[in-house]
Amino acid sequence: MEKTGKTEIDLYVINKIKEIRVAKGMTQTDLALALGMSNGFIGQIESPRYRAKYNVTHLNEIARIFGCSTKDFFPEEPL
Repeated sequence: MEKTGKTEIDLYVINKIKEIRVAKGMTQTDLALALGMSNGFIGQIESPRYRAKYNVTHLNEIARIFGCSTKDFFPEEPL
């Protein structure tokens, strides 16, 4: 586990969401506002310096925003 408390699977999901977000041309602020969160929320999640990470409710809402399945955020095989 990273010193921030983010596990390998946490980091995988965070990076996958970031990859999709960037591919869709969304900024961190765009996604935070779509989630009804503060401006810096996504930045804290994507930063290795902070403990913030997505929860299941966030993942479900992000999948709705992106028009995809929550399965798209996870690896094919367990890590």
